[in-house]
Formats: sequence, C-alpha cells, structure tokens
Amino acid sequence: MPITKLDDLRGLRVTVMGLGLNGGGLSTARFLAGAGAIVTVTDMKDEDALAESIAALGNLPIRYVLGRHDRADFSEADLVIKNPAVRPDSEFLRAARRVETDLSIFLSLCRTPIVAVTGSKGKSTTSSAIAHALSGAGIRSFLGGNITVSPFTFLDKAGPDDRIVLELSSWQLGDMKGMGVLKPHVCVLTRIVPDHLDRYGTMEAYVADKRLIYADQDRGDWTICDADDPYGPEFSAESAGSTLWYGRNAPADKPGARILEDGRCVANLPDVGLVEILPTRIAVPGAHNRSNLAAAGLAAWAAGADPASLAGSLASFPGVEHRLELFAERDGVRWCNDSAATVPQAVAAALEAFAEPVVLITGGTDKKLDFSPVREAYRRATEIILLAGSGTDKLLSLLDEDGIPYHGPFSDFGEAVRIAASLARPGWTVLLSPGCTSFGMFRNEFDRGRSFKAAVAELL
Repeated sequence: MPITKLDDLRGLRVTVMGLGLNGGGLSTARFLAGAGAIVTVTDMKDEDALAESIAALGNLPIRYVLGRHDRADFSEADLVIKNPAVRPDSEFLRAARRVETDLSIFLSLCRTPIVAVTGSKGKSTTSSAIAHALSGAGIRSFLGGNITVSPFTFLDKAGPDDRIVLELSSWQLGDMKGMGVLKPHVCVLTRIVPDHLDRYGTMEAYVADKRLIYADQDRGDWTICDADDPYGPEFSAESAGSTLWYGRNAPADKPGARILEDGRCVANLPDVGLVEILPTRIAVPGAHNRSNLAAAGLAAWAAGADPASLAGSLASFPGVEHRLELFAERDGVRWCNDSAATVPQAVAAALEAFAEPVVLITGGTDKKLDFSPVREAYRRATEIILLAGSGTDKLLSLLDEDGIPYHGPFSDFGEAVRIAASLARPGWTVLLSPGCTSFGMFRNEFDRGRSFKAAVAELL
C-alpha cells in the first residue's frame, strides 16, 4: 500500500535499520513513533556508542535491538527503513517484505516543490547557497538531506509556496531507484569525480546512481549541468528537463550562467535576458566555489527567485562548516577547515583557492581512489603534514616518486596540528584538506573537522 498521508503509517510495524550518529535515524524514529507506527530501532553499534541518540528519543515507545540485527525484525516488519550507509545487498534487507528510506517516505508525503542537488563535490555548498539565495529573494526554504538535516524535521512546516532544497548522495539516490517518488522541479549536478569506488567498484556504477536525480523529470522541470564537466553533456542529453548550463565554458547562446575572466557570472535567462548573478568579489574562496555559486544562482531563479536579488545574496554567502571554513587567525596565520574534502580532487581545488603559502594537513583512510590525476597539485603546498591511514600509504609512494617532502605520517592528530603550527609563518594558511575518508581516526568527516578546530583552539 503506498504511503501518501500520515495516517497510512499508524499501526504499521516499522524497523529502522541504523540509528546512527548524525541524526538521520534519530529523526526518522521520532517521526514514525509520532505518527503512530510500532517502531523497532536496530543498529550494530551498542547502547554505549548510541547513548546520546537514545537519550534524545526520550520516552518515545520505541523498541531497541542494539549490537546486532535479528532477522525477525526484518521478515516480520511491514516496512523497513534503510540507512543509506547500509549496502543494498544486506542479507537482512533481503529478508524484508518492503524496504524504503527516510527520503522516499518524506517525498511520498511532501507537497512542497523540490530543488535537488547531487554531484561528487560541492553538493553541500551549492545546496546551502540555493537556500541562502531563496531567502534573500523572500522565499522561505528548508534545507535537508545528506547535509545531515532530516527532512522529517520540517515536513509539517513546509507549505506549497515554500521550497525544499535537498542535498542527495549517490547512495540516497540509488536507494530510491524505481520508486517514482523523486521528481524535483529543479535539479543541479555539481562536478563529478571518482568517489566511493570501495562500494561501487566502477565509475560507471557510481555515476549511474547520480543520473537518477533527473530520471523522472519532464519538460516543465529544470536540469542544471556543469559545462566544464565531461559528464555535463551526457546528463543534459538524457534528462527530459530543460537544461541550464553553468561554468566557464557555458555556451553564450544557450540558457545558463557563464563565469567570465574577471570572476563575474552573467546569466542568460529565458524570458529575462542577460543578468549578472555573481560579482567579482565574493565571501567564499576558490574558483570551484564560484562555480558552485553560479549553479546555485540558476537553481534559485528556476525555483522562483527574482534574478535582481541574486548577485547580492550570493556574494554574501558565508560558506559551510568543514568546507574551506576559515575559522581562526593568530599572529598572521590563518586556519582553514576543509575536512569534507574526502577525494583527492577536492584537495587540489582547495590548494588552488589560496595564493599565499599553505601548510597542508592531509591523508586518511582509502576508499579505492586514485591520487595520480592530481599528484602535481601537492607541489602547491609549502609544507605537507600527513595523517596516518591506508589512503596516505597510497599518497606516500607518489610523493616519494615526485620528490615532494612531507612530515609524518602521524597517528596522533594533536601532534600533527602542533607540527603544522610550528611550521606556519605570518601570512601563511594552515589547511586541513584530507582527500580521504576519516574512519579509523575519527567517526566521520564532521568529527574530524570539529576535532581539528578543537585542537587549534587549544594551541591558540
């Protein structure tokens, strides 16, 4: 039976697979219990690891099965809610009668126009900038999805005149394949680079899930594609939506936004004409962020924003935590947290964002990615501090081959930060941009970023 209203959940036996540490499973469990479902939460982590999340659920009538999964909780449930991090070939999911996700349930119930964003890097910045630009145009918006905000937190608040901006990972998109619930009025595809190949195996399989963002669009919708990305033309050709291009190579004779040599971005908008949507001076550093803001401006316009409001709103966009976040300065040394850089290409983009000397803290856990396409980028760093990990082991061989010196690897994060501080000089920037996942030393990239800022605060 399709779930199209809240009453459809009442009395259903629902198993939430994965409470997690970032709030997604927590919000899902709270929402389902509040809707009258009979909720079981199961997670391979034990009660101690999940104590904070369990406490946040208070006295809600939820049954917990922790430190293990029991097959009966899947085979006997009316509905299983899958966490995106759980592989779809899980034996427990195969035992379930019906598997959905928080997003598929949310989209089945939601009546507010959707702006959806995916890509390899730049998703969070672009999504956040869209919400910022919509707000600047006087349009109320809600931001959620992969950006660690559950859409269930605003389902009862969003109305038909509002806009919902969803950041969507490849895993979240893949989990909704064939459900027919995702039909964004506007979708944005940011730059595509190799990622999550430890899960997908091939680049083709990874990109196939990204393509799902526009699978159910029609001609009345908008698909916003990166003209500087080789995948851009493929996405445009496949989507039934109307294409808006963005980037330095955006065609001048087609709708979209072109980034000029002086950094300004001029949009050619249907039924509007030429409009500057991004000035030369913006608050966030990096050429890649200028591209992200160009995409955000197009998306905000397609979602209803007055184009005259975009340049001011986007220029003032302050950025997002853990993404080239300049958070401290002392004795002429700036400290930048780019912990969300989990692929090597993101490190290259981060290094290009700074004209001054950079002390780079990098490395971590491998996810079967290739550092060689951007190996020359590491020469831009004045000093390199390596964090221990399987990904670092791969990077080490390239640095040695290229004769690029480094310090470490360090398994003690605090020591790595102290070494970086000792090397930095006035006018330099210390940049954490790992290019790897965080597992092993940290719970996730957000924990890594917060740990970096805490370690710096102790020094300063």
